Amino acid sequence: MGVRVESFGSLVGSPWVYAVVALSVLLDVFLPVLPSGVLVIAAATAAAAGTATGVPDILALTLCAATASVLGDLVAWRLAWRGGARLDRAIARSRRLTGAQERLGSALARGGGGLVVLARFAPAGRSLVSLGAGAARRRARDFLPWSALAGLSWAAYSVALGYFGAHWLGASWLATAVSVGALFAAGAGATYLVRRHPVPVEAS
Repeated sequence: MGVRVESFGSLVGSPWVYAVVALSVLLDVFLPVLPSGVLVIAAATAAAAGTATGVPDILALTLCAATASVLGDLVAWRLAWRGGARLDRAIARSRRLTGAQERLGSALARGGGGLVVLARFAPAGRSLVSLGAGAARRRARDFLPWSALAGLSWAAYSVALGYFGAHWLGASWLATAVSVGALFAAGAGATYLVRRHPVPVEAS
């Protein structure tokens, strides 16, 4: 266990942390079990501790995570767009995917995209929204700006949790655990709001 902790500490203090974070965030649209949020928080905690090399950098880490989030959404959206009848049948068999597709269609048709941003914080919400947008043949100009806002909001929130948690509690595993708990709490709150208000208020 000590070796794994030491190895992880070495990783978050090297430039490779950006590649690991980006890959994890990009892929968790397909594999929501990947701990991308935990990695972002741990890297931000390391940044708050300060290193001789200045890695990771808070701004670079935020932009890295946000960009990877949008790219992952784009890949999922495009694959679902090209999925055709087979994907439509798979979605039709899932009440959860069907409901997400209908809610997203209503939200985007009304000019609002709050659902996209909110779902980014909910467990597997990003997957449901990105795949639902592609399957519903939503245009990129209707979906991707909201995806970018969602990715930036999620990345900034996750980085802020790790960074300020470390300043308040010290750069320790306790600070990381508390920050991860706050991220999960936000996810639970987002899930509750999505279920309670399936169609967001129209954006101004």
